[in-house]
Formats: sequence, C-alpha cells, structure tokens
Amino acid sequence: MKAPVSTYRLQIRPGFTLGDAAELTGYLRSLGVDWVYLSPILTAEEGSQHGYDVTDPSSVDPARGGAEGLAALAAAARENGLGVLVDIVPNHMGVASPPQNAWWWSLLKEGRSSRYAEAFDVDWDAAGGKLRIPVLGSDDDVVGLEIVNGELRYYEHRFPIAEGSHAPGDSPREVHARQHYELVGWRRADAELNYRRFFAVSTLAGVRVEVPWVFEESHAEISRWFREGLVDGLRVDHPDGLADPAGYLERLKQATGGAYVLVEKILEPGEELPGTFDCEGTTGYDALADVDRLFVDPDAGPRLDALDARLRGAAAPPDYQAMIHGTKRRITDGILRSEILRLARLVPETPEFPRSVVADALAETIAAFPVYRTYLPHGKDILVEAVQNAGRARPELEPALQHLLPILLDAAGEPGRRFQQTSGMVMAKGVEDTAFFRYTRLGTLTEVGADPTELAVAPEEFHRRMARRQSRLPLSMTTLTTHDTKRSEDTRARISVISEAVPEWEAFLDRVQELAPIPDGPLAALVWQAIAGAWPASRERLQAFALKAAREAGNSTNWTDPDAAFETALAAAVDAAFDMPEVAAALAGFVAELEPYGWSNSLSAKLVQLTMPGVPDVYQGTEFRDGSLTDPDNRRTIDFPARVAALERLDGGTRPAFTDQDAKLLVVSRALRLRRGKPELFGGYRPLAASGAAAGHLIAFDRGADGGGAVTVATRLPKRLERDGGWRDTAVELPAGCTDELTGRSYPAGAAAVGQLLADYPVALLVPAG
Repeated sequence: MKAPVSTYRLQIRPGFTLGDAAELTGYLRSLGVDWVYLSPILTAEEGSQHGYDVTDPSSVDPARGGAEGLAALAAAARENGLGVLVDIVPNHMGVASPPQNAWWWSLLKEGRSSRYAEAFDVDWDAAGGKLRIPVLGSDDDVVGLEIVNGELRYYEHRFPIAEGSHAPGDSPREVHARQHYELVGWRRADAELNYRRFFAVSTLAGVRVEVPWVFEESHAEISRWFREGLVDGLRVDHPDGLADPAGYLERLKQATGGAYVLVEKILEPGEELPGTFDCEGTTGYDALADVDRLFVDPDAGPRLDALDARLRGAAAPPDYQAMIHGTKRRITDGILRSEILRLARLVPETPEFPRSVVADALAETIAAFPVYRTYLPHGKDILVEAVQNAGRARPELEPALQHLLPILLDAAGEPGRRFQQTSGMVMAKGVEDTAFFRYTRLGTLTEVGADPTELAVAPEEFHRRMARRQSRLPLSMTTLTTHDTKRSEDTRARISVISEAVPEWEAFLDRVQELAPIPDGPLAALVWQAIAGAWPASRERLQAFALKAAREAGNSTNWTDPDAAFETALAAAVDAAFDMPEVAAALAGFVAELEPYGWSNSLSAKLVQLTMPGVPDVYQGTEFRDGSLTDPDNRRTIDFPARVAALERLDGGTRPAFTDQDAKLLVVSRALRLRRGKPELFGGYRPLAASGAAAGHLIAFDRGADGGGAVTVATRLPKRLERDGGWRDTAVELPAGCTDELTGRSYPAGAAAVGQLLADYPVALLVPAG
C-alpha cells in the first residue's frame, strides 16, 4: 500500500477547480508536500461550495473541473511526485433540488416501486406509504403549488408527478394528494420526518451503502479512479452514520485495491478505533486536541472557572457532564425527535412499555453515551454502562431500560443497528454544535474531537500519548485546522495565551461589556475571545461568526425562532470593535498583549504537529498565519501567489524575523521537506530530557527509531516563561551533533543551552550532522 508522508488539503469548488489545483502542484512540491488532499469532487448541488451534498455519484462535478480536471490534476501531481487523496461522502446524498438527483427523482416519482427505494432509508409505513418532504412554509401554505411542464412546483422547488396521477383540470392540490410524497411544513421535520438524513439537515438524505448494489453503483466512479491510477487514497466522511462501518471499509478496500484510507472519526478520550476497521487511522482531531493542550497553562483552571461562574451569575461554573446531558436531550426532544421516534416504532408497543416511554428511555440512553457510537460487539460495555447511568438518573425508566437493553445489544436486529447510527448524530448536534458554544471558559478547549474539561496536557503525558500513537497508528493523520474546526490553529494559539493572562482577559472583558454589552455573559466570553483570536478581521466575518455562535448555543436566540432584540444587541457589540473608539482601543491593547506569545504558540504547535508521529496535514493557506473562525469562514479564497512569492524569498536566502508571518512558512516548508526527503529520521519517538529552571516550558523529542533522528524543540507557555525570567540555565540533551534546519546553526552532542538554541525562533528542527 502506498501511504503519504504528508498531505495538503485543498477546498475544490466552482471558484477553485481541479484545474486550478493542478496549476498549484509545483508550489506544493516546493513546499515539501507529499500528497494533495481534495475535498469532495463528485457532482454536487449546483453552487455548492463544500461538495458534501453529492447529487450524482457517477461523475466528477463539471463545476469543479469534471473528469478532465481530475485527469489533469492527477497528471500534474504525478509529474511533481505527489500522491492524491480524495474526500468521499458515502453516508448521504444532496436532495435539495430533486431534478439534480436522478436517484431521488425516481424515488419521488415511483415511490416504493422505484429501484432506488432500497437505496434510501425511508420508513414508508410511518406516513401512510408516502415520503414526507418538509419544504412548505406551513401545512396550509399550498398557494404556491402549481403544475408546470408536467411537474409539481412550489415556488422554486420542483417535484415529479407519478404516471397516471394527473388529469386535465385537476388542481395542484389534487395532484399533490396522489403522489408518493407529501409536501409538509418545514417545522414538521423535527418530529415527523420519515427518512434518515445527515444530522438534522433534511436536504441530505441517508443512503444505504450496506446494500451491495447500492455500494457498487455509488462507488463505480470512485473505483475507476483507482483502476486508472488517478487517485491513491480516500478520506471517508462521517462513517458513524453507516449501518455497518467495518463492513463498508472492508468493501472499500477491495474496491480500491487496498488503498490508503482514513475515516473522519471523532475519538473521545481513551477511545480507540475498533480493530475491525480496515483503515489506516482518523483525520486527526484526536491529535489536534493533544497538541492544543500543550500550550494551555494548567494553573489557569480555578481563575477561568471563577470568571465563568461570575459571567453566569452562579456560585460555581457549570457541570459539563450535566450540561451535555441537557444539550443532548434538547436534541433528542427537538431537532432529532424524528429519529428517536423511528427507533421507538421498531420496539413492539405493550401496555407496560408504551411508545412514549420507550422513546424517553432511548433518548435518555443516548444522552448518557460517553462516545459517538458503538460498533457492536465492539463497545458493548459502553452501551451497558450508558443504560445503567440512564437508570440511575431516571429510576422511573429502569424497567423500560432493562427491557430495551437486549434489543439494543442485538447488532443484527434493526433497532440495535439503527440505534448505533443515531447516537452519533445526537452527540454531534448536542455537544459539538450546542455545548461547545455554551461552555466558554477558553475557546481553545471546545474544538471538534476534544474534551473541554481537560484543560492542559503536561509534556510527560504528551510524550506518553505520542509513543502510543507511534506504536498503534503511525499512518493516522494529524491536523491543527480543517474545514470543520470552529477556530483555526492560529486563532486558537492566540486564545490559549489567555490562560497565561487571566487578569488581563477579565479586565478587557469587563471593559467591553461595560461599553458594548452582550446580554449573555458566557456568549460574550466566547465572542470576544474569537474576535481577539482572529483580529484583524472584517466586520462581516465577525458578525457572521457571532450570530452563528449565538444561535448554535441556543440560550439567548436560536435558528428557528430568533430573538431580534438580542441579536441587535449582539451585532451592536461587534460593530463597536470598529465604530466605538474606546472599544477599538481596548481590543487593540488586549490583542497586543496576546500577540507575541500567540505567535510563539502558533510556530511551536505547528512544528510539533508536523513532526510528531502520524501523517501531518496542512490545511489550505495555513502555511501563513490564518485567523479563521467556523465555517464558512475557514473556506475563504486563499492568496496562493503571495505564498509562492514568500517561499521563493525564503529559498533565496531571506531569513524572516520571528514576528514575520514568513516565519511560519519557514517552519512548515522545512519540516515538510525533511519528512519527505529523510523519512528514515522519523521512524520512532523518544522524549528528550531537559534540565534547569524553565525545563517545564520545553517540549522536545527525537523521532529516530533508535535515537539520532530528527529532533523537535518547541516553547510552551511563553508569556509565563518571560515573566519568570526566561530560559536562564535551561538545557536540553541532544543525542548527536546536529544542525538546525531553520537557522543553519550547528550544535554538538550533549547538553545544549536552550536560550541559545531558541535565540531566533521559539522552535528548532534539528538534523543529525552528516
């Protein structure tokens, strides 16, 4: 199997096509990249900027460059010695515009008799043999229905008409009543939808790839890529939504001839990939969480908690476990109620266990889940424990829970299988997309795949985790920024400095709340951390982030019933950063307080991520400082010519100052080139000993299989380091004579003074002499 040494993620879209990516391969080669990593490229909803709403799995999207564009990219990649990794979406298809999706059009037109009825996951009996489509403004809003060119139209929405169901003179309402689908009010999706979807997105319909012919037909084009040598590996989106992830991965390996495969799997602390997963690892959120916590001050917890409690008007900060139980129940009882009720319908109803009680017990069990899902029999103990915890929390449900347990443990039965598909949806919406916008003591901690109750990771624990990663998943991806991260790596690196400056943070927050109050204390903390972390940023970007964060949190406003007064106050606070001199001055002063230390964190975290065990990914554009926030902000257009020119300057001998953003490009390019050019220097993992007054501020490791490999040295907690007097007598033990790839300076084996080693940059990348 061919595996990458490193990857570089590109967001392919109509404005940046496969042809554009092909033209960039020379730069990526110069940067040191080994494989180019593409967002989904199959034909998607017209105008889609992300590509996860595939409408035709049999073709490469013409708007993204088409088959010709993929061939051109593959040829350019080969010419530059690059492999190609592509993101695929097996769990669902885009159905927002039925005419664009032949599978969905057939299903709507022919109902259960359609060949594709088996491909989509529909509970026909729940709606009298019809498929509910939640697009109407309300159930009574049928004024917009009309018949046009043999189709049923509702404003811009187009739907097919079944054969023989339309006669001259029939009203649109009469025709609608005879179809295999029922157009209903959009609010009914929460509790009455009868098809599986991606999370709560009704325009993304779940696909049953566990059915052999569905897999074959939906993966025929993907298989062609490997037969023709166009693509070398795959990233599998949302495997937790599949009925049988292990079986899917086995079939995928066969279809690709044993190619390199990664899964977008969120691993909770202590959780490991099931041994039955035929893949090389995850997309790296677990690595991201470990790296971030190296740069958070472990002593900041009590002070951050005290501030958080004050902002909430409480005696103590919130109990995170209680919070996520509540947010997950908010999801099971709200936007994903349809999925819980579908599960409940699969359990035979009895006088002792009516459907409402069964639904409550199912929701309580999911709310007690500590991980996204089980993969029975893998994870059986987790399910048992969740049922026990649900019973302790709700003793009145204990009989129903015990009745359900053997049903849920039966992986061959539909309730057990579907329960596994549902728990991850609730976790994602309840935790990532709700609690992470409510638990706001430090924004670095609430990133995808992280446990925000773990404040910091000491170097000793980090070394232990890295040794484990090297021994168990050496080909798993590592990352710091993705298209799904809520804040980019550099935004988080600056926010992390708050843990070393809590009094300054509290004073700044109090000042801006006095001048331009956001009437939700915890949200104010989240918003002003994000603004400070991303600054400078445009008004439009910050307004979009603040509004999304507030609606996701759902405390003071929400998506379905926005609070106009609150949102006006929120917008005014963001505007104050631009329009109110006192707020602008406070923000400028606070950012200046954080900036040099945040930049140190950025360079240190990046070098650690690029050289630690695993396959490092660089998200597009992050070889420069990138102050992005949550999507779609993190998918903005990248100025690649500026990066090409900067790399040429570096290669021409220019040595950037620490404060220059070219310093990050220097770190990225030299680390990537070393990994690609000297892979033998990265075959193991060994911590390097440090001594002296500031030894705790150092993270250092040797990547050689038996020592003598590439050595990484990086700074942690830089603000505290400066406050405590700098490196002073701190030294690190170098295993051999070596040269720093960043500065060109050479050092002998033995104890090296860290103050000299890190005189120019907060990091060093050392290579054995000769």
